[in-house]
Amino acid sequence: MEASHTQERSTMLNPSSALRSEEGWQTAGTTGSLRNLKRFNNQDFSHLRALCLSQGRLFEDDTFPAHISSIGASLLPEDQLQQIEWRRPTELRRNPCLIMDGVSRFDIIQGLIGDCWVLAALGSLTMQKRFLENVLPKDQGFQSDYAGIFHFRFWQFGDWMDVVIDDRLPFLNGSYLSVHPRTSNEFWPSLLEKAYAKLRGSYQNLHGGYISDALVDFTGGVQLQFSLKKPPPDLQEILKAAGKSRCMMGCSTSGQMRNTELRNGIVQGHAYTVTGAVKIRSKNGWEHIIRIWNPWGRGEWKGPWSDNSPEWNYVEPQIKEDLCIKKDDGEFWMSCEDFCEQFSWLCICNSTPTFLDFGDQRGMTWSVDRHIDLWSNSLSTGRNNSSLAGAVSKNPKYFFEVTSNAPQSYNVVISLIQKHAEGMQDAQTSRIGFSITKENSKVLKQDFSLTRDVTNYFTLSPGTYAVIPATTARQDFEFVLRIFLKNECYNENSDSQISPMLPTVVPRQNQDSSYKAIFLRYAKQGSSIDASQLRQLLNEVLLQDEMASLGGKFSFDSCRGILALMDTNANGRLTLQEFGSLWQKLTKYMDIFRREDKNNSGFLDIYELKSAIQTSGLAINEQILHLVSLRFGDVTRRIGFSDFMCCMLRLETMTYAFQNLANGGPQLFVTAMEWLTLVMYI
Repeated sequence: MEASHTQERSTMLNPSSALRSEEGWQTAGTTGSLRNLKRFNNQDFSHLRALCLSQGRLFEDDTFPAHISSIGASLLPEDQLQQIEWRRPTELRRNPCLIMDGVSRFDIIQGLIGDCWVLAALGSLTMQKRFLENVLPKDQGFQSDYAGIFHFRFWQFGDWMDVVIDDRLPFLNGSYLSVHPRTSNEFWPSLLEKAYAKLRGSYQNLHGGYISDALVDFTGGVQLQFSLKKPPPDLQEILKAAGKSRCMMGCSTSGQMRNTELRNGIVQGHAYTVTGAVKIRSKNGWEHIIRIWNPWGRGEWKGPWSDNSPEWNYVEPQIKEDLCIKKDDGEFWMSCEDFCEQFSWLCICNSTPTFLDFGDQRGMTWSVDRHIDLWSNSLSTGRNNSSLAGAVSKNPKYFFEVTSNAPQSYNVVISLIQKHAEGMQDAQTSRIGFSITKENSKVLKQDFSLTRDVTNYFTLSPGTYAVIPATTARQDFEFVLRIFLKNECYNENSDSQISPMLPTVVPRQNQDSSYKAIFLRYAKQGSSIDASQLRQLLNEVLLQDEMASLGGKFSFDSCRGILALMDTNANGRLTLQEFGSLWQKLTKYMDIFRREDKNNSGFLDIYELKSAIQTSGLAINEQILHLVSLRFGDVTRRIGFSDFMCCMLRLETMTYAFQNLANGGPQLFVTAMEWLTLVMYI
């Protein structure tokens, strides 16, 4: 039984979504913190493994059991489902290994399940170590502390999920049902795929899908798709930028005869990994060629620039030796023209859309602003698709500020992801999309699609814009909206520098409009924000940076304290002016925290804390330093970013409060009621 693929689910765009001259449109996929992992099914890997080791037994996962329910009732005929056997690697090989000689795409051979979209993304993952280490933890194996339990991590709806599995693998008639390794005693591909099947609900739910979904789930990044039937004019520049910034890439073919291998070696209705793109000199001048890998582990292109193609005879010998490796391993080269002719879609994914950074991009960087919200039935768009455009006024608005003015540069990417309440396999049942307005004017851009996520990219002039998500769903469900903005970088010693992970990176003279846009977004068009809104703002805006998020989120109680420190009217809310003062302090202390956290641990020890306080210009002695580390630090007296912010805001405010009340003197005389008024609210 050959692997199959559901092509209807591998196409996320229609051809009309191809790149345009002034602005581009595309579809699909930043990331939560790996230090704040969520446990899938509330299973703790370390605890479960320790328990099994102490009891001398191998782990059996009752949340994803060795049963037909984990396979899926419709994946195979009933008689074949009954023949499924589950075997552990220790039952298959005498000395099984999780990884042998590193991780490579050539370790992977697709099994009976039509999950080429997963394996094509996985093949790309093996080439990007910074992403691979997030998905494949190192604290496990068969040689030490083996208890039949493993875990893997995937990004889901704004958070990284730690998925625990046992190592019982499904076999049919003695063959792997799922992916199997090229080396018989190396098991990372099969175990990782099982964890992803568990996350998705069953192996059946891997049988056909979108490579874009898998790329995002493996990275937490943003992905865009490009129609190769109507390729963008700057496709070669996009590929070059993607390769330079180490993006993950995949492509797919269309066709009614799915998994049918054509005479030229290309498989219809199939997903592949894009593993390289270079420009080389041949007899006819410069040639752009692209390297592609087939998850089957075999089956290659037979046309120009294939392994035995005569085109290689007209290339410099050293280049030919480096690039043309004649192996039946599923990997091959082809020209950019043949690539566009044979394939339908190109998908590129990275933490930020660096694949759009071509041309003169000096002094520019990407920032991201994320919102997790709920579509309620009262905000949905109605019963038919025609109501989408008209219903955007009923949905929440999210403001952003465009500051860069580079007319030839793509400077905005917007990604909208829907979360289905019943599980990932049904996530494509609701049509979703968004519209963009500028300064409360008419709709400028809009796009809607029947997919898990919709992503578009644009070239927008400077100004304040609003994104309005919408859906045809008739039930409540959540969505994630991410707004990626390209902004100017500033020298790290400049007074105008702000963290690149904040929603806008602008000079001091433009910060006024920047914090106004943030304030309006969370004030829900009101004139002030309360502690709950402030908490959402701080966690979603400041903690987008993974380093800043390592110390934990801002609690509701800490946000009440921060609000009280800045609440000059003592009414439990912050006005725009009060928030502007707070925002200025936050950006200052974020810069100080970054400079003092020299090892990028996400924490300051007591010596780094002392240096940070001194850098801020505040006075402190050893006794106060000791008390501060006890009050705001963890058990080891380290202080994380959110606690550091609370600490510094309180220290600064109370210092200046004393100076004001004491009129600059060394002592302060207050009544009991004055003292209680000060300490009980602030």
